[in-house]
Amino acid sequence: MENDHHQHHRHELNGDSTKPHAPKKPRLSLSSSFSSITEFEIRSEFSHHDPSIARINNGSFGCCPRSVTAAQMEWQTRFLAQPDAFYFNELKKGILHSRTIIKDLINADHVDEVSIVDNATTAAAIILQQIAWGFAGGKFRPGDAVLMLHYAYGSVKKSIEAYVTRAGGHVIEVPLPFPVNSEEEIISEFKKALERGKANGRKIRLAVIDHVTSMPCVVIPVKELVKICREEGVEQVFIDAAHGIGCTKVDMKEIGADYYASNLHKWFFCPPSIALLYCRKSPEILDLHHPVVSHEYGNGLAIESAWIGTRDYSPQLVVPSVVEFVNRFEGGIEGIKERNHEQVVKMGEMLANAWGTKLGCPPEMCASMIMIGLPTCLGISCEEDTMNLRTHLREQFGVEVPIYFRAPKNGETVSITGYARISHQVYNKEEDYIKFRNAVKQLVSDGFTCTLLSQ
Repeated sequence: MENDHHQHHRHELNGDSTKPHAPKKPRLSLSSSFSSITEFEIRSEFSHHDPSIARINNGSFGCCPRSVTAAQMEWQTRFLAQPDAFYFNELKKGILHSRTIIKDLINADHVDEVSIVDNATTAAAIILQQIAWGFAGGKFRPGDAVLMLHYAYGSVKKSIEAYVTRAGGHVIEVPLPFPVNSEEEIISEFKKALERGKANGRKIRLAVIDHVTSMPCVVIPVKELVKICREEGVEQVFIDAAHGIGCTKVDMKEIGADYYASNLHKWFFCPPSIALLYCRKSPEILDLHHPVVSHEYGNGLAIESAWIGTRDYSPQLVVPSVVEFVNRFEGGIEGIKERNHEQVVKMGEMLANAWGTKLGCPPEMCASMIMIGLPTCLGISCEEDTMNLRTHLREQFGVEVPIYFRAPKNGETVSITGYARISHQVYNKEEDYIKFRNAVKQLVSDGFTCTLLSQ
């Protein structure tokens, strides 16, 4: 009998339900005439944030408004009230609804192309696991390659080491300049890395390309790089877009990658943790599996991912509530992205001017985050200095912001070695950035150097 239930829910999850009342397609944006949220309501939605902290680091963990956490608690309570009924009657139907919304958000062809997983790291494991099996099963030759950007996220680099290197694959890194002045610099380095990768008849089985790099942050011209991969015979392309949805433009038809992963808890206001994994329909999709094996194994990645054992699935179920929240803003999520970009550039330029430094990239190459050079007199000379300074800013000045160390290049005598990455989200105020500006100016005035924190 239980198998019959599972079969019924598999059909429903794939979008094959014959029920006459399918969920309404949500509006993903609203015109300004329907915008209704006020500044007071925004403050109320995020009143759980610590008021003593200038929280200009949305990029790390994201944020979740009170209306969405309330909806999450309702889902959790419904599960706890009657878990069996919830499992058989509500869970998979709710996840299908969320997947359908996500399909429309990213302009995918079909809901079957969209799976929901915990985070972008899980998505990377799913794709890289398939590559490892290709080596283990003899489909790939030892020495065939996976290409990644030098600024790939740390956990993705480790995943490539765990899945690809151990299986006998070769890893090619694309060195990227920073500061970066143009997309052409990135495209040029990418092309050169592809040539190196194909040397001696080696086949590049997968390219892992960030959409928005984390540290240092810059928007990568993914559409152009995917096109180059197609022209150069790269077998598959995976876009790691941890900062994609709600941060920059995401359109599967335009980008054209085989796989695309994006967190929804960073810039799309979901509670942690939830991410989408888009897999373009192809024969390779049949060999994709969630690394946590449950009784849905073999029924397709989307169904496998929708049940990996008893756990809290509420982050995956609140996507409709998030859409309701973003549609209270002028222009919906598109309007939020546009305003976040404008404000983060404005605040970044304000800080750079105040400190006599510069931005890490042109404004058009950032989305909702931007890098700003810190005064050289702070003496940032290693990764340890960045962590010590970040802690000092948090504990002594009430500012939460990540710091990046850029090692001087050969021949450089005077250069900026420390950069701050600021984010802008709807809850941020100009005072947050002024607080950061004044904290750094105070450190400079006091003759502070990072060596004082390592003694």
